Amino acid sequence: MKSINLQADFCVVGGGLAGLCAAVAAARHGAKTVLMHDRPVLGGNASSEIRMCIGGAHGENVRETGIVEEIQLENLYRNNYPNYSVWDSILYETAAFQDNLTLLLNCSCCAAETKDGKITSVKGWQLTTETWHEVSADYFSDCSGDSILAPLTGAEFRMGREASSEFGESIAPAEADKRTMGMSCLLQARELGRPQKFIPPKWAYKYEEAFFAKKFGHKFSFKGDSENFWWLELGGMGDTVHDAETNRDELLKIAFGVWDYIKNGPDGATSANWVLDWLGFLPGKRESRRYVGDHILTQNDVRAEGRFDDIVAYGGWSMDDHFPEGFHHLGGGTTFHPAPSPYGIPYRCLYSKNIDNLFFAGRNISATHTAMSSCRVMRTCAILGQAVGTAVALAARHGLSPRGVHEHKLTELQNQLMDDDCYLPWKQRPVGKLAREATLSASSGDPAPVLNGVDRPVGTELNAWQAAAGDHLEFAFKDVRSVSGFRVVFASDLNRQRNNMPPNYQQSLKEFAPPATLVSDFRVETKSAAGQWETAAEIKDNHQRLVKLKFTPRGTVAVRLVVEKTLGAKTVWVFAAEPQ
Repeated sequence: MKSINLQADFCVVGGGLAGLCAAVAAARHGAKTVLMHDRPVLGGNASSEIRMCIGGAHGENVRETGIVEEIQLENLYRNNYPNYSVWDSILYETAAFQDNLTLLLNCSCCAAETKDGKITSVKGWQLTTETWHEVSADYFSDCSGDSILAPLTGAEFRMGREASSEFGESIAPAEADKRTMGMSCLLQARELGRPQKFIPPKWAYKYEEAFFAKKFGHKFSFKGDSENFWWLELGGMGDTVHDAETNRDELLKIAFGVWDYIKNGPDGATSANWVLDWLGFLPGKRESRRYVGDHILTQNDVRAEGRFDDIVAYGGWSMDDHFPEGFHHLGGGTTFHPAPSPYGIPYRCLYSKNIDNLFFAGRNISATHTAMSSCRVMRTCAILGQAVGTAVALAARHGLSPRGVHEHKLTELQNQLMDDDCYLPWKQRPVGKLAREATLSASSGDPAPVLNGVDRPVGTELNAWQAAAGDHLEFAFKDVRSVSGFRVVFASDLNRQRNNMPPNYQQSLKEFAPPATLVSDFRVETKSAAGQWETAAEIKDNHQRLVKLKFTPRGTVAVRLVVEKTLGAKTVWVFAAEPQ
């Protein structure tokens, strides 16, 4: 068979949102990166193959930003009538057209070589080309969800539920076991303008009204954005890795049986115009192997808000602990144990305790079962991935191990993440010397918050310059300074309720569009020593929150940001603005 050898600084195994963000972050910061993914599309549980909505922290103004927000805003802009092929293409282009990044799709990692406690290479089989790809790298990150590199390298890992006594976790079971949360094959429905019949396959299960009344106690509704059939779940009583095919077969029988009940059962009249639009044949997983790092995140860490010195990401979803029995558990399918939002997640949970160059991000980070039940959701996984990719670039630049980054470059890592619009609770982004030494003014409103290092509202603090279209803010210098760029953060409505994609398709579904709060048209001007204003950069049709502009270095005595137009909002919100 054909074999290709690749050499890189960094190899990521797994192209869900965690792996995608890890690979892109590392490549953007100069690390030569390979992303190996075993499916034809990126996104993992968010992809067209599984179709889970992207969840994250609960509460006001705590939406995760950075690369995951960039991707979702691009989807709102491009995918007007939300179509999964367009969504897949946006995820694809984020990696495929990124400098320093080589993308290997349909390539399953199945072997690894180690030496002296480090991984030297991994090997993947690309089914579509009948080719072996062997990737040698200085650093690796397992973002595969199932932690495939753990059994291949001897990295320490856990699987199942810890006893409550081990970490003093009140919501953990009294005795440890191997049970996990299960996997789901989701289905999507579409509302049409006329009645639709459904004939189930002969092998589908048949359900009676008494079963659903006992299990759910409610009637089905496709209104709103809540019904995505997540409870079609199995596998937690066995092995979610090795039993995946058997569980998939059972889930298909269950899913078709459930849809048969919805269409042809006693309440079938309410779903008369609804048709089964799609059913996933690839189960979406919630839990399997979890790595052991220098710190294991616990329920008590979560409840104490995770105020770690080495915070690099945060969670905020409830500790959402699904019953291992899944669909066969009578009553609700999960228990939502309270968790603060946000709570910090430390860097020490993102690299291996015993393999010196192995990172990980996603649902497989170093956490107990109970803590993982919160931090497993995808927007959290995405910012964990961005933290890993950013750390790798720092490690490669300075010749450090993952642990060495914690010991020597932690502050630099945190500052870079915040500069890339990854919010770190209780931290302030450092403002550059050029902006600090300037005299800041505005045509209206108070511009001071743009330099406070907090790029979103927090509590009662708005942390934004509020203005209107046509207003400007200005940085004036005492003498001529060299300026070559400008960083600005606009408002993308962190409290918007719309998911990345709809769980079902109603006839009344509104087209997607970027938030009206975003500034679409603006320009950056510089002032010469002779007093002439010149346009350094002019942007039209912006639909992103974070914008980093680069232009030819120029001497100037002042720089100003002129806001020309929003996407519909009357008030302009600018959280950060800084000449560079």
